[in-house]
Amino acid sequence: MASVHLTLYFQYIDVHKNNKRCFEIIFETELEIGRVTDCLNSSMNIPKPIINILRGVPRAARSSKPRLHTDALQPWAARRSVHSNSRHSAQAASVYAAEPSIPDVPQSSNPQLAFPCLDNVEERTQKLSRRSMSGPEPSYTSGKHNTFRSHEPILLDWGGVLPRFDIAYETWGTLNADKSNAVLLHTGLSASSHAHSTVDNPKPGWWEKFIGPGAPLDTNKFFVICTNVLGGCYGSTGPASLDPTSQQPYATSFPILTMHDMVRAQFRLLDYLSINKLYASVGCSMGGMQSLAAGVIDSSRVGRIVSVSGCARSHPYSIAMRHTQRQVLMSDPNWANTRGNYYNSLPPHQGMKLAREIATVTYRSGPEWEKRFGRQRADPNRPPALCPDFLIETYLDHAGEKWCLEYDANSLLYVSKAMDLFDLGAQLQNATTERRRQNAGKLQTKPQTLPHDSCSLVLPEKPYEEQDSSEDIMASEKPGSAHLDSASEDLVQGMAALRDTPTLVVGVASDILFPAFQQREIAETLRKAGNRVVTHVEFGEDRSLFGHDTFLLDLEGVGGEIKKFLG
Repeated sequence: MASVHLTLYFQYIDVHKNNKRCFEIIFETELEIGRVTDCLNSSMNIPKPIINILRGVPRAARSSKPRLHTDALQPWAARRSVHSNSRHSAQAASVYAAEPSIPDVPQSSNPQLAFPCLDNVEERTQKLSRRSMSGPEPSYTSGKHNTFRSHEPILLDWGGVLPRFDIAYETWGTLNADKSNAVLLHTGLSASSHAHSTVDNPKPGWWEKFIGPGAPLDTNKFFVICTNVLGGCYGSTGPASLDPTSQQPYATSFPILTMHDMVRAQFRLLDYLSINKLYASVGCSMGGMQSLAAGVIDSSRVGRIVSVSGCARSHPYSIAMRHTQRQVLMSDPNWANTRGNYYNSLPPHQGMKLAREIATVTYRSGPEWEKRFGRQRADPNRPPALCPDFLIETYLDHAGEKWCLEYDANSLLYVSKAMDLFDLGAQLQNATTERRRQNAGKLQTKPQTLPHDSCSLVLPEKPYEEQDSSEDIMASEKPGSAHLDSASEDLVQGMAALRDTPTLVVGVASDILFPAFQQREIAETLRKAGNRVVTHVEFGEDRSLFGHDTFLLDLEGVGGEIKKFLG
């Protein structure tokens, strides 16, 4: 028999009866754990969910003195949701029980390797565990910003409806009397509205040197507006926001988004500011998609377009890389075990860390890393390790570590999926228009509870298989998106609305996430659609080795072209 000293403090909230029931258990016995829980259940009538948790407590093992540790649990109801001060009760309790035991390593002829990278993960988990019990949850806001709240519902392209929504935004410069000097700056995937420092938020912004007096976005001339996208977590409505119907975070009941949905939400903000037409729609990366989408949705509202390292339709390689990030993130037990409803527990920080490391590989370039890191190890005097060892490994590890708690995991899933869905081709636009027409009635009806399988995909019974030979692919007449061909007629028709809009398209040869051929495709498609005011600039590797992140770093090149184009 194992001697067990079990001390538990917890609060269980019976959501069905809206009744708070508190228990304090101090139990010392010679009985084994299974019999302890049976005894507790029969003598104290403890709710079944708690008993199930106790039954899941691991047996102490590999020790002559087995022991169990439990942490005192604070009420789940004391925790706060991101972007809200309202309290909400949880539907389950958690008990942190036995410390995970690392198996004893038998005596070996070689020493056991150390794993500081895994130790860091465990330390972060313990820190988050303590914080999750004491509250509040992490806030992803990047400082003071303005908030526009639309009380009118918005219909989304794939049929979802948001009864109301917030858009966080910041501005720089002065709007002139006729409101003709407004520049809307669209962000990349993970950026906030804080593109430049302000009096209220002096922290440098993500495009600090590109905005200001005499800068590419010259605040002596322009009134610059930057928003956090719909679906984000820096003040705009996203999965972490409270659903007004349930008063719980949307989590994965948040509707699927598109770039067009994000732009329509921004247009609501422009309506609020009484700005009928933008001087320019400017964006880089995902923002480059939005800058084009703004003109396609309503060309009469956009005077000029700047698209840097963007695309007119997502490329399979980019989709594959973002898919990989999402799969890694959703495999984190903190996400998988809750199906994304983690706001009352631990965030999937390890999945976020690894997803960011993958993303960082796509943001920079091999030639840059060859010059910057080469094959250098962090400490060549130490034996090699399985944890980060080479300088490039420590760089990626740091990139993931510093970001894993700065962005909401569900926002990453939803916003990156919206990037994958982006395609300005006429066929998809026409299908979307018809779907929106069919769903228009949802704006006048109350929210409906859909069956669980209504939003589920059915995976193919037989997965895609590699072909034995590459000859069939090479001989296929199916066109690729790297060249302007007959298939691009669909794209030409879809972008015809931009035939009269002056457009600057900038690409970078070292960019592997949005390859330079995608910017060539934009420029050539616009010209084929009849646009005679297209400026296309491509920086070779002799100009920039910084890959996709060039738009964040090259003030002289990227910034210079934008400044010249805007006049």
